[in-house]
Amino acid sequence: MTEQGGPKKQVNSFDVARLAGVSRSAVSRTFTDGASVSDETRKKVIKAARELGYRVNVLARSLHKQKSDLVGVVAADLDNPFRAEQIDLLSQGLLERGFRPILLRGDPSVAVADHIGSLLQYSVAGVIVTSDTPPEEICRECLEHGVPLVVVNKRDPGAPVDRVVTDFDSGGKLAFEHLLACGCRKLAVVTPEKSSYSINGRALSFERAANDAGIPVIRIGWGTQSYEGGLLASAYVARVRGEIEGLFCTADYLALGVMDGLRFQHGVRVPEDIQLIGYDDIVQASWKSYDMTTIVQSRRDLSETTLDLLMQRLENPDLPQQVTVCGVSLVQRKTTFGAT
Repeated sequence: MTEQGGPKKQVNSFDVARLAGVSRSAVSRTFTDGASVSDETRKKVIKAARELGYRVNVLARSLHKQKSDLVGVVAADLDNPFRAEQIDLLSQGLLERGFRPILLRGDPSVAVADHIGSLLQYSVAGVIVTSDTPPEEICRECLEHGVPLVVVNKRDPGAPVDRVVTDFDSGGKLAFEHLLACGCRKLAVVTPEKSSYSINGRALSFERAANDAGIPVIRIGWGTQSYEGGLLASAYVARVRGEIEGLFCTADYLALGVMDGLRFQHGVRVPEDIQLIGYDDIVQASWKSYDMTTIVQSRRDLSETTLDLLMQRLENPDLPQQVTVCGVSLVQRKTTFGAT
């Protein structure tokens, strides 16, 4: 007998079977999707389970079946509105498809390979990575264990895993063409000091388009991809404002800091003194205090494509490697004057 105040005995399937007056296998079938069990038996088992407070041990079941309904999601920069919305959409999408997400926050002190390795211990059905590009070795380990891996907006890791990327080549070119159409001939790009694969790709495509047109570009690599990084970068932009007519910020979160720094710390008007365009179209970009022209990459399209690739891989593990490119577009607001 358990002493008062002591630990409560964990209820198991034998206890439920005993109270319901059915076999243990009937209890197992009741809590197994698609298994055959009569309505009468199901009602007895559910009633007994509720009375006893029984919960299915999903992890134990997954170890027995060598498979679970858990999907690992490795993500970094969760303070970034783009990333937060992306993870929310991925989580919702997994739940709608009958899977349950496990979120591991990418941290500079923990290698992405270590995160993926820990997820493999839980017999996850699949892994989605939105943080750093995973090393080739851990990608191949996932393949050997039959665990689908989808990487989002990351470079090719060298192993045949599925990838989803947005068309940053077109995005950088769109940004250049819009600033050019707005009459800007002195251009600069603000990007984090240490850029990710996709962020650096945006800056490079902007610079290539400008170079092809014979227009030089000042690259301002400053701080991190954050609001605070933008505030710091704004000080340099203000110092060389006479050399800049049009400014491309490689992420909206960064651009918000640049705008506020220019306007409130350095007395530089946007767009009267410097026209500005961002990238991502986070919710804050459309707020009246910013009303920012930006390149749109749809978090919903990106998330749905990621989940589609994962489901296809689960359904058919022998599919060839898939790389899907999601398109981008431009939305003009009030940080640029529009075509002249």
